[in-house]
Amino acid sequence: MFDQKLLSVLWTALFFMIHLGLIVRAILRPHREPASRIAWVVVIIVLPIGGILAYLLLGETNIGRRRVARMRKVRALLPLASSLHDPDQKAISQLPQVYQHLFRLGHSVNGFDVVGGNRASLLADTHASIAAIVADIDAAQRHVHIIFYIWLPDTSGLKVVAALRRAVARQVACRVMVDGLGSRSMIASPHWQAMRIAGVEVATALPIGNPLLRPLLGRIDLRNHRKIVVIDDHITYCGSQNCADPEFLIKAKYAPWVDIMLRFEGPIARQNQHLFVSDWMGQVHEDISDLLRLPATSQATQAAQVGQLAQPGFSAQVIGTGPTIRYSAMPEVFETLMYAARRELFITTPYFVPDESMLAALCTSARRGVATSIIFPARNDSKIVAAASRSYYAELLAAGVKIFEFQAGLLHSKTLTIDGDITLIGSANMDRRSFELNYENNILFYDPLLSAQVRQRQQSYLLESVAVTAEQVARWSLGHRLLNNTVAMFGPVL
Repeated sequence: MFDQKLLSVLWTALFFMIHLGLIVRAILRPHREPASRIAWVVVIIVLPIGGILAYLLLGETNIGRRRVARMRKVRALLPLASSLHDPDQKAISQLPQVYQHLFRLGHSVNGFDVVGGNRASLLADTHASIAAIVADIDAAQRHVHIIFYIWLPDTSGLKVVAALRRAVARQVACRVMVDGLGSRSMIASPHWQAMRIAGVEVATALPIGNPLLRPLLGRIDLRNHRKIVVIDDHITYCGSQNCADPEFLIKAKYAPWVDIMLRFEGPIARQNQHLFVSDWMGQVHEDISDLLRLPATSQATQAAQVGQLAQPGFSAQVIGTGPTIRYSAMPEVFETLMYAARRELFITTPYFVPDESMLAALCTSARRGVATSIIFPARNDSKIVAAASRSYYAELLAAGVKIFEFQAGLLHSKTLTIDGDITLIGSANMDRRSFELNYENNILFYDPLLSAQVRQRQQSYLLESVAVTAEQVARWSLGHRLLNNTVAMFGPVL
């Protein structure tokens, strides 16, 4: 009896020490907002066992010591980002003075310089994007590099598979990387193995493995959310689109998924190439860093000879973020762009769970007299994110921000334009997952003509959206508001 009591006391004391230790760790953990600390402390106290498990699994941005060590070795092998371009391609002095600070901030993230001489086309829709990617793969002469978060074995996905198989048959080096969670259906399909047999080098980013053991190697929900295509080091794609049909069969009830994708030519492709090489070498034991040491002007010169880049192009910069990059990089970029707007700020995003400083930046933009508009999907595939997003409606509307909800499917485009001059486009959402957990890629560019095209696309979304008014939000039931605010309160945890 005595031994049982003593054992019980020891177990209780051990549990108490673990409980207290995790609370202390949550409070002392660096790079955490006070709201996040409070949320985790509440979860650990209110749900002693569940809270401990939740913190151990999801409480810290832990990608695993082995991966961190590997990424450090990879970075040591890669050439400096500042050496990717010839001096005459670097274009910070060519930008209007009022915008130069935006690109200096972008430079602080990855070391990428803003480079001139780029051209781009805005693709009409998902089908046009896939057709363009397939055409470029079919025209590739040396290599094709692809990263997608989601690659489905559907019509669009299989068109790209077929193009890659045709390319390797021509002795073009093809490397493909997909996220282990987002593209699990493609990885499990016979098409994945068929690509490998045909000679396409395939790799899985952040593989899940054994779900029970995977948390020991790092958080299971840290994902590679990038969408990158690089062809022959001078063509690249950037936007919100995955390699899938707009019908998006795995979540068909929200279809069509409405995305945006731009096809770029010029020096900017070298920066996306750098992101790809870094991701590839971080997962695959193949050193392809010499691709980044080739003369930076070779492909641009070749393209100019056939008339593709004969005219001066615009200035652009890649911004790649993730759990092994400065934790605050992506929100810093968003907020700095918001504060830079003088006349108009227009945003589309499917997932909106801002931190306090980003919410303040949006509200301040409207209060400064900037025409500030944001479009969300009316029906979101994440009910949790939808509830959290709507908890901010009242505050945004009160500040003068115009809110719209897109009705014609799930608006998945992630775009931000300011004053008709500057555009940010890519994979990052305006939520904590994109800020802290996911590997993301965006391109920031200055070009009034191309920005006007993106702004026109945003306007087309607006025509299929319904305005949300303060009166509508005020009529929401107590239960509705309570649910939204409760979910948002635990946003730092979720």
